[in-house]
Amino acid sequence: MTGVESPVYEPGHGLLKGRTAVITAAAGAGIGGATARRFLEEGARVLISDAHARRLKEYGAELAGEFGPERVAALPCDVTDEAQVQALFDAALREHGRLDVVVNNAGLGGTSALVDMTDEQWTRVLDVTLNGTFRCMRAALRLMRDARDSGGVIVNNASVVGWRAQAGQAHYAAAKAGVMALTRCAALEAAEYGVRVNAVAPSLAMHPHLVKVTSAELLEELTAREAFGRYAEPWEVANVIVFLASGYSSYMTGEVVAVSSQHA
Repeated sequence: MTGVESPVYEPGHGLLKGRTAVITAAAGAGIGGATARRFLEEGARVLISDAHARRLKEYGAELAGEFGPERVAALPCDVTDEAQVQALFDAALREHGRLDVVVNNAGLGGTSALVDMTDEQWTRVLDVTLNGTFRCMRAALRLMRDARDSGGVIVNNASVVGWRAQAGQAHYAAAKAGVMALTRCAALEAAEYGVRVNAVAPSLAMHPHLVKVTSAELLEELTAREAFGRYAEPWEVANVIVFLASGYSSYMTGEVVAVSSQHA
């Protein structure tokens, strides 16, 4: 990490005590994995999912060993497959008996100029990032609608690229802008049964594995755009997701919160 001094990791305060959460794309070192850990530190029970079964099994075992197997469940899920999505939410009820929070973190990027982009590249990014979020939201809202006293919460992971232009990111930007619009529309519909729907829009969140595959030149260029002169740690984005999932954001719905340093 470059720039100013590294941020201090804030301990848990029980903000999600007794809550049950489903978190997609939660295996590994990214935002989903950090969110799962932060939710557990805040007292929640989690069902984590990911399309990468081996990494999911390993991370689930790590979290279960740290926080207790009764608070952690893991189930592979490809969010482009409706049957797998339904199985995931069925498992949430089976494992924990209720569903309070859903974090839709699954997404897929890539870099390609629009003139060279294939239909497959476009469709794949849209299907994982936008359609996958839609499928999971639909399954979650059906359960939350039927349990009107649950005070359910959905938090989607968008991106500042949904607002600002970035060359080579037409498919990803379109998908994330779609996630923002989907969030706002779903929030209006879900309000009548007491469910809140919001989104975070990170600017630049990195983890060690991602840093390794990012050129030093590109990383320097991206961090230079940030006021703090550094990228966000995944857990810094997870902190905002915790806020949106907790009672501290009880009046917020249909909002997209930029997690950036004044360069969204």
